[in-house]
Amino acid sequence: MNLKSLILGSTAALVAVGGAQAADLPVKAKAVEYVKICSLYGPGFYYIPGTDTCIKLGGYLRADVVVNGNSVYGPNINGPSGANNRFTNGYTWRSREDFNIDTRTATEYGVVRTYFDAVFTWTSDSYTGQGNGSTVYSAIGSASAPNNAGSGNVAAGAVGVYYAFIQFAGFTMGKAVSQFAAPWNGYPGNNYDGLVGGVNTTNGINQFTYTAQFGNGVQLALSAQDQVAYMQAGVNNLGAGGAYGTSDYAGTIAPDFVAALKVDQAWGIFQASIAAHDNHAAYYGGTELTGHPDDKWGWAGALALSIKNIPTGPGDTINIQGVYTDGATRYNIQELASQASSVAIYGGSSLPGVYGSVGFGTAPDTVFGPGGAQQSIKTWGMRGAYTHNWDAYWNTAIYGAYAAVSYNDTSKALICGVGGVGGTFRTAFGGGAGVTNCNPDYNISQIGVITRWTPVKNLTFSADVTYVHLDQKYSGVITTSSTGIGKPVATYELKDQDTVQMLFRAQRNW
Repeated sequence: MNLKSLILGSTAALVAVGGAQAADLPVKAKAVEYVKICSLYGPGFYYIPGTDTCIKLGGYLRADVVVNGNSVYGPNINGPSGANNRFTNGYTWRSREDFNIDTRTATEYGVVRTYFDAVFTWTSDSYTGQGNGSTVYSAIGSASAPNNAGSGNVAAGAVGVYYAFIQFAGFTMGKAVSQFAAPWNGYPGNNYDGLVGGVNTTNGINQFTYTAQFGNGVQLALSAQDQVAYMQAGVNNLGAGGAYGTSDYAGTIAPDFVAALKVDQAWGIFQASIAAHDNHAAYYGGTELTGHPDDKWGWAGALALSIKNIPTGPGDTINIQGVYTDGATRYNIQELASQASSVAIYGGSSLPGVYGSVGFGTAPDTVFGPGGAQQSIKTWGMRGAYTHNWDAYWNTAIYGAYAAVSYNDTSKALICGVGGVGGTFRTAFGGGAGVTNCNPDYNISQIGVITRWTPVKNLTFSADVTYVHLDQKYSGVITTSSTGIGKPVATYELKDQDTVQMLFRAQRNW
């Protein structure tokens, strides 16, 4: 019995010690969950670990230099850029990083997609005169930047959101490209941002859209989109001073309503778009007691055509678009070409006794006089490009655009007066006695050529030259000045103007 007790006790002790040692051993680690490729939505997608959501990261880094312009890369047709003097930049430099996130999840209702695209930009800007022999630097995107008067070359950084939207069951909700835009948006073959002849919502626009797919590449999009900031050209109160009045927006009441029918097939793409735009003005004067004009609904329509794989070479394309607007000017003279709806280009003159020349043009959505109704401004335009691929590394595109702006008789009477007397334009220039023909209509033409070199995949160098011609309808002379760009009080000839600029770009997509 004593021997039995000894053996059992020893065994129990050994079991206890063994259990303690086992508890001290490291626990076997769980298997590492590696990121898996998601092949459902194309290359570059991966599963977010632990979920059934696929994600793709992308973007580009870009360096731009513009020659003879004070912005990158819009029309050089007003402000310091249109002064054509020492305030006009010989170059403007910009560096930009774009970053986008694309997520997609398969559900019983279809794919749920979110998309976000932001840009981080550093740009040099312009100096403006103070009328006293000093200048102030205006830093792009930095309201808190100091006024570095005469302090040398400074610049400012800015962060912007291009796109932020959700797509689900045919709906698009958030900031995305306008459904009115052509398939190539504002770039039928160019890097130049300021082509007229259609919208260019490359910055995105808030919207609620439903897109119906009918098969065989046919779809119809119905959209309500925010008109604020990007789609408002101005409701100009001609009783508030200035040659063309002052914009007099009230609160926003209605979004723009857009419909677009698109056919995308092997031969190319066809799209027809239409938009309705509400112009909601504030008051004739400073208070409610002065009254207000009724709302004026405008509209726009556009046709776009892209022809692929034309006989001149593989990958060659022709893109063309035409547009008409009535009280909805931004659908022709788009937000990145907004300078083209407020033109003031200075140049030389051969007339005896004058200091120089100037060309004017303004294109709001509507104008109205004291106690009067809104008068809509009509425009039409077109733009297009032909792109030829020389080989796998080089291509060249020739592109152009045109916009015509037309005021009705009531608007012209308010701006120019009757019988050569009165009107806001003449009043703004001391009576305008030297104006032999007063007509606010104008046309703007643009033509350019771009060549791109892609030595390796996703790395492209390009050179883009753009010529702009302003065909304005005024004639005679006026007395005016502009201290901010160094223009003295003097006599200027009213005449057509021309300008040219160039963009050099290096871009690496990733």
